[in-house]
Amino acid sequence: MITYSEEKRFTQQAVQDLFLSVGWISGQYPSRLYKALRNSSTVLTAWDEERLVGLARVLDDSEMLAYMHYLLVHPDYQGQGIAGTLVEMVKEKYKDYLYLEIMPEESRNAAFYEKHAFRIMEDGVAMQICNFSEESLIK
Repeated sequence: MITYSEEKRFTQQAVQDLFLSVGWISGQYPSRLYKALRNSSTVLTAWDEERLVGLARVLDDSEMLAYMHYLLVHPDYQGQGIAGTLVEMVKEKYKDYLYLEIMPEESRNAAFYEKHAFRIMEDGVAMQICNFSEESLIK
C-alpha cells in the first residue's frame, strides 16, 4: 500500500535513487538535490513502506503563485495512479492561489497534466538557462 506524506523525512540516498531511476540529471548532484528539496516550499512524497517511490516539489511565493517543478514516480511504480494522486494533493494545497503552474520538460507529458485540469498557456513559451554542459556529466 502506498502512503503519502508532506513531511520531509526522505534521505539524500533515497532522493538520489528515485531521480536516477527516471534518468534525471538532478540525481547526479545528490547533495545539491537534497538541499534544494529540504529548502523547497512543499515536497509531497509517496512511499511503499520505507521506499521512496514518488515525489512532487512545489515552489511558491506564499500567496499568489505556486510552481510545481518536480513530479516523478519510480518506473517500478508507474501506472498505479501515484503521480495523479500527488498532483491532486498539490492542487488541494494550493487551491486558494491565483496560479498553479507546471512546465513539463517533455511535451508528451502535457496530456497527463491536461487530465488534471492544467491548460496550455495560449501565448506562453518555456524558457531556460542551463548552467551545465552535457559533456560535464560524462565522466
